[in-house]
Amino acid sequence: MGTGPGSPRVTPLPPDAVHRAAKPGTAVVRLETTDDRRGVLDGAWWPRSRDIAAELPALVTALTELLGPVTRVGLDATAWDPLPTRLVVGDRVVRIDSFPVGDDTVLVTRGEADHFSLLVVPPHATPEAARAAMAEAVRAGNVTQAAQILIDTGT
Repeated sequence: MGTGPGSPRVTPLPPDAVHRAAKPGTAVVRLETTDDRRGVLDGAWWPRSRDIAAELPALVTALTELLGPVTRVGLDATAWDPLPTRLVVGDRVVRIDSFPVGDDTVLVTRGEADHFSLLVVPPHATPEAARAAMAEAVRAGNVTQAAQILIDTGT
């Protein structure tokens, strides 16, 4: 789902379909509620670059269509080109929180407290490694941490 040529495709797909659909600029999500959030990824995002001002608006737009209004995004400040503290996406202001936690996830907040965790596939990843990492991130029952998924898939 996206609204324009620069929008990533946010696709609620079964993991085997990720291998056919994932390309740079793609996000895949698994919308499954769980009581225990430790180690659970809700999806994966393969940005085209480390320029968050260029990459994030399209992701937020696509996720808003699927999940509802996104209010905050948490990122690792050292993994991206300079981060703003806010971005205007459409008619909404999205707060950008930065933490020195590693560049393997992005935390998306819908509303006040509804969080989604996406594996971030490095822009330089090969298509095969990226697709494998994205498929693992959306695999039902997966509890592997994002960093380990990237290691296991050679990303």
